[in-house]
Amino acid sequence: MGERYSHLITAIELIEEHEHIKLVKRSSIYETEPIGYVDQQSFLNMVIHIQTDLHARELLDVTQKIEQQCGRKRDVRWGPRTLDLDILLFDQEYMLMEDLSIPHPRMWERAFVIIPLMELHPTLRATHLNKSIHEIAEGLVDKEGVRRWIEPTEKEYEPIVSSKDTHSKSLPKK
Repeated sequence: MGERYSHLITAIELIEEHEHIKLVKRSSIYETEPIGYVDQQSFLNMVIHIQTDLHARELLDVTQKIEQQCGRKRDVRWGPRTLDLDILLFDQEYMLMEDLSIPHPRMWERAFVIIPLMELHPTLRATHLNKSIHEIAEGLVDKEGVRRWIEPTEKEYEPIVSSKDTHSKSLPKK
């Protein structure tokens, strides 16, 4: 699980490569301590805003495939993992399926979600809570544990060939 940044960047590249997804913008990367199963490395978190013509269920399939490509194993709930991609919001839709709830059911309680989301969309309102994202952030007890993470410089990376052998990617030097 030591290649946190590499997995995050690889996931973004795979999302950008998908023909039905356009990356609109991305937040800074934030480092946070794990919740639940705490015997693991701290997490890197970020939020991206995308545009897609996929349905939410299709987007979930894409994100789960990307998680698998990055070595994700679903062994321990909240346990160590290479990557965890969540669909937080999908237009203005509310959905409740067995494996997909939109908005994400716990997103409003988690500073590691709210802080990067607020960076991208500072005027966002949670209409069902009748609060702005700033009001929600102020009420979060774990917000002090969300630290902006400094991305490594390109000099700290060396190009490797992707599994598709179609383009180069960068991974940290060992």
